[in-house]
Amino acid sequence: MRFEAIKSFLNVLQYPEGMAGRWNTFLKNNNPVYLELGCGKGEYTVALAKMFPRKNFIGVDLKGNRIYIGAKKCLEENISNAAFLRIQIDKIHNYFSKDEVKEIWITFPDPQLRKSKAKKRLTHPKFLRLYQQILSERGLIHLKTDSPDLYAFTLLVIDMYGLVLHESIDNVYEQPDIKEELKIQTYYESLDIAHSRRIHYICFSLPSAPLPELDDVLQQRIKENETAVD
Repeated sequence: MRFEAIKSFLNVLQYPEGMAGRWNTFLKNNNPVYLELGCGKGEYTVALAKMFPRKNFIGVDLKGNRIYIGAKKCLEENISNAAFLRIQIDKIHNYFSKDEVKEIWITFPDPQLRKSKAKKRLTHPKFLRLYQQILSERGLIHLKTDSPDLYAFTLLVIDMYGLVLHESIDNVYEQPDIKEELKIQTYYESLDIAHSRRIHYICFSLPSAPLPELDDVLQQRIKENETAVD
């Protein structure tokens, strides 16, 4: 039922053709474009759109039944600076042009704890190379996660690949002055799947030069450092 419903939602696009470079036209404004990858039910996309009405937010996910919830809320509340894109995230570079995306939010993604699935982590260099193709220069990437393994992994990638670390918070809610955008809570955050009882946050940016070819070295470091088993 939800899959059928989103077909008629004007704020949802499913595998659209020819959208790269045309998002401001679709959204009918010239505001900067921000992405939430793996948006799930769209809580962050919706909340950020409300918080920053002069910015556009696009939630990206493969699960149409999840996207339905956030998209419906935007339609009901007349939130015009938010939209949803149903695609596989590893195809993201096909739907946006260079410099079209201002920032990327990655909120509570599947940490892919098995070492053999490390390349599926949304902060793996495999994905970062895709983000480079669409992010504006010095565009920020925000990671919010309850997984200590994904948090440590992302810091390792930042260090190994010479990325620019802007902020790293080991326990968000222990901070005396939390940014409003970090107070947004998703359904998955409330589940505390990792049982860590803490939320981690990292903000970093990518260089303009290609990332070094260190993926084999990274995989070896993962095997040495992580406790997760296959």
